[in-house]
Amino acid sequence: MTDQDQFHPVDRFEVDMLADEAKTKADETTVRLAGRVMLWRKMGGIAFGQLQDRSGERVQFSLRKNDLGAPTFREWAGSIALGDFVGIHGKMWTTDKGEHTVGVDQLTLLNKAMRSMPDKHAGVADPELTYRKRYLDILTNPDSRARFITRSRLISFIRDFLDERGFIEIETPVLQAAASGAAARPFATRHNALDRDFYLRISPETYLKRVVAGGLERVYELGRNFRNEGIDSSHLQEFTMLEWYAAYWDYRDNMVLIRELIQSAVEHVTGQAKVTFGSTELDFGGEWPEIDYRAAVAQHTGIDIRSVRTVDQLKAEIRERGLLLIGDSEPAPGVQPHDAPPSQGEAGMFDGLSYAGLVDMLYKRAVRPSLIQPCFLVHHPVELVPLARRSDDDPTRLDMFQVVVNGWEIVKAYSELVDPIDQRARLEEQAELRAAGDDETMMMEEDFLECMEHGMPPMSGLGLGIDRLAALLTDAPTLKDVVLFPLMRDVPGTAAGDESSGD
Repeated sequence: MTDQDQFHPVDRFEVDMLADEAKTKADETTVRLAGRVMLWRKMGGIAFGQLQDRSGERVQFSLRKNDLGAPTFREWAGSIALGDFVGIHGKMWTTDKGEHTVGVDQLTLLNKAMRSMPDKHAGVADPELTYRKRYLDILTNPDSRARFITRSRLISFIRDFLDERGFIEIETPVLQAAASGAAARPFATRHNALDRDFYLRISPETYLKRVVAGGLERVYELGRNFRNEGIDSSHLQEFTMLEWYAAYWDYRDNMVLIRELIQSAVEHVTGQAKVTFGSTELDFGGEWPEIDYRAAVAQHTGIDIRSVRTVDQLKAEIRERGLLLIGDSEPAPGVQPHDAPPSQGEAGMFDGLSYAGLVDMLYKRAVRPSLIQPCFLVHHPVELVPLARRSDDDPTRLDMFQVVVNGWEIVKAYSELVDPIDQRARLEEQAELRAAGDDETMMMEEDFLECMEHGMPPMSGLGLGIDRLAALLTDAPTLKDVVLFPLMRDVPGTAAGDESSGD
């Protein structure tokens, strides 16, 4: 019975309760459970095990020779090993040490474990293995298991929140003819049946706007985006993003809704408005301050980008002020530098960067690490986002905001550009920058422009990074801790695609 070659897994087993409930039952209550054996020891005429199921709890079970008879006890006790799946039926009883226990009178071996379990005390101690063998991590690490349950509750709450406010969930293509909707380097792929190249989407933005133009006035999508960029604590190439669009709204309407959503979500999953991330207490409650983007850059770098309007002027200011190494100093607590690579002198900083790219790098290196408590960052330069609407009060800035927490951008949102003439001009400018070597610019989308020419209502859209928000709410220092199966580098000495590093 213990030989795997002789054993055939059982197809199903009927249960009537879970381990967490069974532990609360009075003695002599009959229970029927199934799960994995997480502890197993034999002591003469009695054997004890611990069974763990989807409740995440463990309940003790026992086999007693006096109750089962010697042949049955010997057969059942000899058939079980750590990691096996079993189904048990029996009555509850309490040991001399006060442990609620299932006294088994029927045992079904559901499936055998061919590999040994991690150490019962250390669990999966190697951080690399927690990502490569997540099934062992969530099996043996209650904190990791709870983190992913919290993430699931967060996503469910967000869907309910938006559904209750008249939004409908839709799906848009992951394979797109043009990389658009964000400033990012895309992944390219080949569609053999259509004999053409496509890109994994960096954002669903332009397709969601098409749907709004079609009359579905409030829509959202919660799904995967892909950006072929660097990896660090707050960036993964494959990540989960929520985007929504609402007709007849501007960015100020979205500021109201996103603060309400995040505050409600934090309260829902943590029970309070404050969360601890590392050694920092983050307070999501109350009003959030508004910080002017251009004023913040001026404060931290001495450069007023309201008057410094060309790439050559900006490069000269950076040289004059000795900012080539900006961002190489110690980051704020809990914050790791990201997006911009380590400084490599003037060439490394300036190579291939447009005016928008330089402004963005100054902000990310000099300003963002200092933004710890939840805040709104507003009044971005018009060059930064080709799809956002210019402000009527100042056409050099955008009707736009970001939510920044702990130095991480959690949200980006703006009043949408719905003028096809202005949009074409901005995308043509993007095409020129791409031709000059900036591979993070948006591509021309004639189909999207044609949709705009048919008419689009005024609207505002918003993007929320699910992984980052989940990490902040679960005290996860890196996004890999809230993504079940993050992509990993190959382990030296293994075959391509085989990420096993041994047991």
